[in-house]
Amino acid sequence: MKELENIVMGKSSVPSLAITIILMIAIPVAFFIFWRKQYKEQTNISWVIAGAVGFIVSARVLELGVHMLCIVSDNPVSRFINGNTVVFVLYGTVMAGVFEECGRYIVLKFIMKKNRTRENAIMYGIGHGGIEILAVLIPSMISFLLIAVMFSAGDMEAAFSTLGITEENAAAILPSVQTVAAFDYGMMAMNVYERLISMFCHIGLTVIVYYGVTCAKKICLPGAILLHMLMDTFPALYQRGVVPLWSAEIWGTVWMIIIMFIAVKLYRKM
Repeated sequence: MKELENIVMGKSSVPSLAITIILMIAIPVAFFIFWRKQYKEQTNISWVIAGAVGFIVSARVLELGVHMLCIVSDNPVSRFINGNTVVFVLYGTVMAGVFEECGRYIVLKFIMKKNRTRENAIMYGIGHGGIEILAVLIPSMISFLLIAVMFSAGDMEAAFSTLGITEENAAAILPSVQTVAAFDYGMMAMNVYERLISMFCHIGLTVIVYYGVTCAKKICLPGAILLHMLMDTFPALYQRGVVPLWSAEIWGTVWMIIIMFIAVKLYRKM
């Protein structure tokens, strides 16, 4: 608890976190409004909903269920994966690629059979990437903002009570509080930029899978899985502390460009 009490919040922690939340919410909203306005006749809102549901089921239910068994819980498998960086990165990238891209494929091929237009494929990608921001990242950012506000107020007892911090869980919460204390406008820019990259990748990968479904190209699904895996390689290495954050962002930018280049070519073919 003493380590938590000694943490001093940076002056920019609260405003930069608040702006990050606003900008992150604005990303999927802006993508949706722009595309819907451009192609209202060719698009249907149900495709955005399908993309959101597809992500939740594939990534937050099925994939997360496997992670609980293979990463979170204490067993021989989890100890092996967590104890080896190469295995951890391979496991993480394979799981993300297989679950998300196969989820996309199943929904696009077997469920979304009506209103199949290339414009709706973009709508699906917006829903997929948008719900990741709104349902996964925004709640975390809001909790970070709450921590920043409470600690900035200076009343540690009230902060600990409100946030549910006790002697037992203080060590587990310490890294999050340290992250919040160091959060500034540079980190804000990195987080928002990373979400932009991710949105474009989700849209591009959706177009690739959609092309495979509608044009009977079997190579598209494994190709999308491989691209997804490559895209996630450096972020996984960053999680393990192997590479710095800036290198993960550069890596992500490169693969975003590659994915969008392929997607644009396929989009124009349809």
